[in-house]
Amino acid sequence: MTTRLESAAATRRALLDAAAGLLDDGGPDAVTLRAVGARAGLTRGAPYRHFPAKDSLLTVVATEALDRLADEVRALRADPRESPAGRLRRALFALMAIGRRQPHLYRLMFAAPAGDPAVVEAANRAGDRAQDEYLAIVAEVVGEPDTRRFAPLLLTSVHGITDMEVNGHLSAEKWQVTAEELVATLVSMIETAT
Repeated sequence: MTTRLESAAATRRALLDAAAGLLDDGGPDAVTLRAVGARAGLTRGAPYRHFPAKDSLLTVVATEALDRLADEVRALRADPRESPAGRLRRALFALMAIGRRQPHLYRLMFAAPAGDPAVVEAANRAGDRAQDEYLAIVAEVVGEPDTRRFAPLLLTSVHGITDMEVNGHLSAEKWQVTAEELVATLVSMIETAT
């Protein structure tokens, strides 16, 4: 027998999955509480019992993505088979993969969180955790003193690479280089600069 708490958690999960699917399919404009409820196969009022507004729902979707990314980077940091530079490349590739597969989610992950204060606070914690994991993986390559100088350089460069690729401006035919090769070059440059 399912308890009321388990049922509420399952409903919330279904709503979040539906919102993520709608976001992937059509961007933030496609995500309405009514559409989320319909896609989840629930009543029209179900989303309103779990999320006060669309922005809170989207912020929770982004928060979960940031948590998954932080977990992935943490696992990469623990992989002894890879060099520090290799772990950094793989972490940056993981970020690029989100931008390629889910460009709307990717943008949402880096937008200022909005909605209910508790939701915003959770999003900020998830963002801080993802940033801490990223900074730790950069520090393994450049050392602690240079981390705050090189981490934003790498991150903004990878954002630009991802954005150009997603928008069709970074084709291998045009530039004779792949996004992965650009990231590898960046990491090598950073590695030799320290």
